[in-house]
Amino acid sequence: MRHDDPLAHAVVLAVRGGDLATLRQLLADHAGLATARIVDDGGNARTLLHVLTDWPARCPHGAETLALLVSAGADVNARFQGAHNETPLHWAASADDVVVLDALLDAGADIDADGAVIGGGTPLADARAFAQWNAAHRLVERGATVTLTDAATLGLSDRLERLLAGAAGEDVNAAFWGACHGGQRECAERLLAAGADVDWLPPWERLTPLDAAVRNGFEDVAAWLRSRGGRPATG
Repeated sequence: MRHDDPLAHAVVLAVRGGDLATLRQLLADHAGLATARIVDDGGNARTLLHVLTDWPARCPHGAETLALLVSAGADVNARFQGAHNETPLHWAASADDVVVLDALLDAGADIDADGAVIGGGTPLADARAFAQWNAAHRLVERGATVTLTDAATLGLSDRLERLLAGAAGEDVNAAFWGACHGGQRECAERLLAAGADVDWLPPWERLTPLDAAVRNGFEDVAAWLRSRGGRPATG
């Protein structure tokens, strides 16, 4: 179904606006609508659950809308079809939509699904990369697998120690960068002591750990990094 189809327009408005009565009627009148994909001019195709979780998400009656769609046959693990293949849970995590995130998990969404726009990883990878802290911590609470970078970024010191055993090189550098991005000085100190490069530049953006801390407003971490010789990428 093309995005400029009148039915696509109507159902998107109902989903995004939390208009449960209209959505219920559209689902009743159009068999298969819950599993339909809306295709844009670039050929990207998303499901109605992706519509619900698309940025900035947090639609009115989000959990109730999800329940309606799932009861009509929507697949909570359906993949976006385009440059990446994220699930609705990836998108809810990227938008810090904890209400719908919980509803997706309760409906059977795969908490560790791959395909994130961030390195092909999990919803947790998206949440911590985009600084969506509420969603990130909720995913951890709900049992998401935690990587070294996840632990460092979220300040999970105990897990960091366990995951750091045997880690080296770029893994330590990436975790250090994540700790600064997340404002987690204790974890950053531990990783610097483990050999992290204070001015490491990640492959995804030209920002040093200092730049990452400043961008996210963690001035205490930024001051500490400067005291350890940290510099901005343009300095």
